[in-house]
Amino acid sequence: MKMPKTLNRYCPRCKKKTEQKVKEPSKGKPSSLKRGSKVRMRLRGLWRGIGNQGKYSRMKNQQKNKRKTTKKTNILYTCTVCNKGKYQKQGKRTGKLVIG
Repeated sequence: MKMPKTLNRYCPRCKKKTEQKVKEPSKGKPSSLKRGSKVRMRLRGLWRGIGNQGKYSRMKNQQKNKRKTTKKTNILYTCTVCNKGKYQKQGKRTGKLVIG
């Protein structure tokens, strides 16, 4: 999805329509030690032993086909007049966001 670098939008701080810069915020890196992560389970030693290991006993790829292929992109708007208002809005479901 193509987006211009600046848009004319309503700023709630200025209480009028102003020119606003468009930016996509950077995505943070996921933690490897989250609850239920494979790294954490391996550290705890939950893959070892005899018998059924539950969800780690065999590959569970049945849910792979049901996942959504894209995520909604976040868009950050910054007012050029007051420069303090940063307004984040959830965008449309696109594979790639191109600003420029």
